[in-house]
Amino acid sequence: MRRRHFLLAASAALVATAACTTALPGEAPGLTASEESALAAAVANPARSAANRARDQYRNPAATLAFFGVRPGQTVVEIFPGGGWYSEIVAPYVLNGGGTYYVAAPNERGLGGFKRLVEKDAALYGRARQVTFPVRDAAATGVPAGTADVVLTFRNVHNWAMGDQPYADLAFQQMYAMLKPGGVLGIEEHRLPETADSAREKSSGYLKVSTVRRLAEQAGFRYAGSSEINANPRDTADWPDGVWTLPPTLRLGDKDRAKYLAIGESDRMTLRFVKPR
Repeated sequence: MRRRHFLLAASAALVATAACTTALPGEAPGLTASEESALAAAVANPARSAANRARDQYRNPAATLAFFGVRPGQTVVEIFPGGGWYSEIVAPYVLNGGGTYYVAAPNERGLGGFKRLVEKDAALYGRARQVTFPVRDAAATGVPAGTADVVLTFRNVHNWAMGDQPYADLAFQQMYAMLKPGGVLGIEEHRLPETADSAREKSSGYLKVSTVRRLAEQAGFRYAGSSEINANPRDTADWPDGVWTLPPTLRLGDKDRAKYLAIGESDRMTLRFVKPR
């Protein structure tokens, strides 16, 4: 019964996507019934940690991956997998569907969370390909050019655009190179209002949609639509410690903790881009 409940909830999230999506001409068709079932099963996997499952209400993984058009049997790349939150879902969905799954980061530290998943279940996660994402060395080994059907990155672009040596331009160029013509780039990112001071993009963890679109389009991508599935209107994006004020980080500790828990996780853009054929 518990598994059935998770499957039904995930399927409902997939349906909800249709009500909050901006579709553009040439967009890929939706998932088939069997693909939706496989994705729902990956989300409902009882091996996922309880802490990760608790965040589904904010991250909406089934609807997000469906919007990006991720299918079993594809070659899928996840850039900067972090702690492996999405890897717990994407790996079984793609690998058990006969596809190829890459996780890419610039160093071993960037793959640390994924390596812990391998230690937990080598039979599954050990089948993924761990490669370098050469953010400062374009000649480094990475995903072979022109081989990926989908490239995904979740809440990472702000890190590439911050700091004294931003490398967002190069990162988008490299993601463009690894995709096949017609391949999809899916981005989820903390959203800064367009009317906000752009200087906040350097310190707050939030970016404007226009900034992400500019980075993608100047690399050669074509904008292919957006979804509001990860929107949170309670997030005003003006917190004392930036996005890290909100859960799950809660950088202020117990100070106003109940307030920030009530707001929930950040307001996020969910954008889809395509590499032209």
